[in-house]
Amino acid sequence: MTLPHSHHTREAEADTQQFRPSFHFTPAAHWMNDPNGMVHHRGVWHLFFQYHPHSAVWGPMHWGHATSSDLMHWQEQPIALQPDALGMIFSGSAVVDVGDTAGFARAAGVQTVPLVAVFTHHGERQNPDDVTHEKQSLACSLDDGLTWTPYAGNPVLRNPGALDFRDPKVRWLPDRERWLMVLAVGDHVAFYTSPDLKDWTHESDFGAGQGAHDGVWECPDLFPLQCEGRTHWVLLVSLVEGGPNGGSATQYFVGDFDGHRFTAPPGPTRWLDHGPDNYAGVTWSNAPGGRTVFMGWMSNWTYARQVPTSPWRSAMTLPRELQLRLVEGQWRVASLPAAEVRAAEGPAMAIDPSQPLDAALTDALRLTGGRLALHLHARQADGFVLTLGNEAGDQLRLGFAADEQRFFIDRRQAGQVDFQPAFADRHGVPRVATPSGLDLTIYLDACSVELFADGGLSVLTSLIFPRAPWATMRFEAGDGLALDRLTVHAMPAPERRA
Repeated sequence: MTLPHSHHTREAEADTQQFRPSFHFTPAAHWMNDPNGMVHHRGVWHLFFQYHPHSAVWGPMHWGHATSSDLMHWQEQPIALQPDALGMIFSGSAVVDVGDTAGFARAAGVQTVPLVAVFTHHGERQNPDDVTHEKQSLACSLDDGLTWTPYAGNPVLRNPGALDFRDPKVRWLPDRERWLMVLAVGDHVAFYTSPDLKDWTHESDFGAGQGAHDGVWECPDLFPLQCEGRTHWVLLVSLVEGGPNGGSATQYFVGDFDGHRFTAPPGPTRWLDHGPDNYAGVTWSNAPGGRTVFMGWMSNWTYARQVPTSPWRSAMTLPRELQLRLVEGQWRVASLPAAEVRAAEGPAMAIDPSQPLDAALTDALRLTGGRLALHLHARQADGFVLTLGNEAGDQLRLGFAADEQRFFIDRRQAGQVDFQPAFADRHGVPRVATPSGLDLTIYLDACSVELFADGGLSVLTSLIFPRAPWATMRFEAGDGLALDRLTVHAMPAPERRA
């Protein structure tokens, strides 16, 4: 959770419902940033988030709350946590305390399985030398996440003297019968363990000389992924600035964790998403079937406070399933649209690759209202460009540059781009897979485009703000591209429930 500079903030001036996403979560109104406390419990996906309920710009942080049965249709709930005498409610996580290790159910005399939120209290600095203003605290829900009570003994982990000491992500270690916390501490992460979520012991640190360090480390997450019969551990760390396409982004490390210490071999920085608009993402706790389901904040601290939306600011990415792949001897984390996203797609509108594509694609664009999924598969790869246009003269270009071996999204002429100098740009991601063919999936919503290529090994997420609805779609390709499948699907436009 970043503390932004106030001189960059401004209120959006007009209602901009044309930019309201159809199939991405946004609050009905006001400011939102990092996803927090994501936990699955009794068939319900809980999404908490950094929220300022009184303004469309960053301010005193609360935990907003939304729930879903399918990760696609969200219902806003009452605010879960609000600032108190210990400070604002910064980022954190939530767990299902099946064994009531913290004793909250016993203390209340109930049999309910508690949900426990672990979060950062961000207090006021008493003077320039005070670096103890961030500490870790608990809150408990005994009614399946509907209401939350802060723990009277907060904070449970006091600051040892670090200016940045925040964003706890907690999971249960069954082999040690202890809770593990990974915490962002400026330029590294720290690991703590506890038997009861209240008494924490420092185990180890990770980060010195590893990965990108152009900005403060935030929002860590540690989880196991299986590949080729072996368990590996993946550490996510978000970076305030220094991302591959400018501004904030999320890097990852693949290594080993022995219950005390995480280790990873040195190597080049790996980015989960090379687009500019996927930050502070973490995974759901207690996801069914052992799945690793991720969601990020679809914005960038470089311009998040100036994007032209009102009365809300910010959306979340689509939910994604993370998988581990071995590519030319290197471990890579792939991001795939969650199964629930694919299930929400409408019937396929098949485009005959042997016929002129522009008219058929434009018809499909019109039939979907510009909220669509597009799946492309080529048995032989070559460069191509997909261009969306509208009556305002805007153009959104995306595709594959064969000479660069990069997928790209070019939003330089895609509508409103002048609200911040860094916004108008062409963003790319290297192709790391080397098959002769190519596969690509694109999700287009009112103000975003998400591109997944080569089974999620190359990913881009980008905000867009077109000045009129998209009306045309053109496809240009090199002579070597051999398309064998191209389909377009309408995406849902659910009613907003608040």
